[in-house]
Amino acid sequence: MVAGVEKHVELGRAGRGDLSLQVQLLGALTISRNGAALKLPASRKVRALLAYLALAPHAVPRSQLCELLWDVPNDPRGELRWCLSKLRGVVDQPDRPRVVTDGDTVTFDLTDCLIDAVEITRATQEGLETLRPERLRSLLSLCHGEFLDGFEIDRNPAFNAWLTAQRRQFRSRHAALLERLVESEAGDDVFGYLEKWLELAPFDLRVHENLLSAFARRGRIREGEDHLSATARLFEAEGLDCAPIREAWRAARAHGELPMLHVQAVEPAVVVSAGAGVTPAESIITSPRRASIAVMPFLERSAEAPITPGGPAGGLAHDLITRLAKLRSLFVIAQGSVFALNERHVGPEEAGRMLNVDYVVSGSLQRRDNRLAVTVELAETRTARVVWAEVFDQKVDDAFLVLGEIGDRIVASIANEIEMIERNRAMLKPPNSLDAWEAYHRGLWHMYRFNRADNERAQQFFQAAVHLDPTFSRAYGGLSFTHFQNAFQGWTSREPEVERAFDAAGQSLMADDRDPGAHWAMGRALWLRGHQDQSLIELEQAIDLSPNFALGHYTLAFVHSQGGDPSAAVRFSDHSRHLSPFDPLLFGMLGARAMALVRLKQFDEAAEWGVKAAARPNAHVHILAIAAYCLALAGRLDEARVHMAVIRKRFPGYRVDDFLTAMQFAPESAELFREGARRIG
Repeated sequence: MVAGVEKHVELGRAGRGDLSLQVQLLGALTISRNGAALKLPASRKVRALLAYLALAPHAVPRSQLCELLWDVPNDPRGELRWCLSKLRGVVDQPDRPRVVTDGDTVTFDLTDCLIDAVEITRATQEGLETLRPERLRSLLSLCHGEFLDGFEIDRNPAFNAWLTAQRRQFRSRHAALLERLVESEAGDDVFGYLEKWLELAPFDLRVHENLLSAFARRGRIREGEDHLSATARLFEAEGLDCAPIREAWRAARAHGELPMLHVQAVEPAVVVSAGAGVTPAESIITSPRRASIAVMPFLERSAEAPITPGGPAGGLAHDLITRLAKLRSLFVIAQGSVFALNERHVGPEEAGRMLNVDYVVSGSLQRRDNRLAVTVELAETRTARVVWAEVFDQKVDDAFLVLGEIGDRIVASIANEIEMIERNRAMLKPPNSLDAWEAYHRGLWHMYRFNRADNERAQQFFQAAVHLDPTFSRAYGGLSFTHFQNAFQGWTSREPEVERAFDAAGQSLMADDRDPGAHWAMGRALWLRGHQDQSLIELEQAIDLSPNFALGHYTLAFVHSQGGDPSAAVRFSDHSRHLSPFDPLLFGMLGARAMALVRLKQFDEAAEWGVKAAARPNAHVHILAIAAYCLALAGRLDEARVHMAVIRKRFPGYRVDDFLTAMQFAPESAELFREGARRIG
């Protein structure tokens, strides 16, 4: 432990001073100070308290600790105080308290303290792909075994559930470390990493692919055949089909190198027979790649039964699967497959690797009095990184209605988080190496900058995406949006761009008329053509297909804010922000609300929303104009002139006619904005 710590400190924590306290949670629990082992308290509750506080990201309420560690004690707070005093006796020093209480909360001060599990968690969250091999090896040296190996507490279901979840997560993080080392290792040391990875995740397709690839590249055919035979027996015993691995081995032998299966998830089919499990598809799926996701059944927590499957929690997972599938932008594993794995007590992390998906969603549901709390987590399978987590806590008047609202928010958040990750990942790859999925997300990255140069780059990447995959509906939708921007912003001749936006939207619908994004693109293109009624029909179709589609709700707000029902525009704007509060088009959601409020003659409120819209970092010139005109109509002329000065500095020739040409207001509404412009002067 000490040697590993010293090496790690040198590589990763230089400049922070000596780490006087070291806690090992991966393997048997040990604590040492300056290299000398400390005697641990005999009480299991004290040890459990140490582990829980060490991993807690924030201060923990005493009530939460009491619920976690005591089933039905006579005096839970008294017992907690006793445990904290025992813990202080081990980790505190006269001049350095580690266990800190502040009112009703407890914190473990980790300053100048090395906790192996915390280091692994931090590195995973920051991104293993950014770490050098030496750093990865030093982290691997901290992985001494199972989290709190051999540790259990009788009659403590809440703590044992937490312990089980942590063990699953750290096994997945350990596997992710090994996978990264396998990718970075060129020599024969790779076999040592592969053997450890295989021990941790024997049903992970990728470890078998990598191992067989290594055998094939080195001409070790007999060993590859032996491994394939053993793997086939293992998979058959578990009700799994080994066909994808056999196919991969044939390709490896033919070409000397294994083609990676990461291009698409392998959708398993449920085998309905006694003791049967999950069978991978008959062959490797080679259709155009989409990001893949599995939603594991949620767990229901209650005081009587801390963790139970099924019920409303299972229904929520089914609902999320359905709603994500309706978005049409992700490859979603079917309900039967994930529920079959869950029945075999396969955790989310292991299930993600068995299914070979990019992302896994898991969570729990808890009822307390008249409130419902849903905890949800989105993790990257290959890196074991939690990319998004949230707790939705609402008062329950109608349980089904509340679950529906929470489901909408979860699906919109998942879609946005994955899109952001995929955009950023595509930006780091050489442009000539992109597949259609990556080219599309590279295009989105540029598109959301809302300037002419980036819009041209976005157009090029969307064109590349549809060239690589002519069936890619969303890529046609993105291409339509770039033509829409050219016309809307006045960057090029308007009429040809209007027709190009319409044509690309038509291609999007032809590729997939069940894609809400295709109807969204067509709705915008029809609005641009001046066909507002038809535009609203298409946009309504988009949110009918997917009620979680935030951009559909936003664009309905945009259209209604100018020539439709301004009160409806306010509602659609609010709902779009409720679904996607960090959306790249948030400035548009806010700006549409401001324009609708102007039409309702609520100028003071319109000014507030206009200012919020203009404050967004990617707000374009028309959004700045909305803020300036709304402020002027509200009588806040000095602020209005500040916004107009920003516009004139960036776009010297901009006038109110440019704004009104871009929008489609009725004459009486247009006159309101002209009045705002006159007040500014």
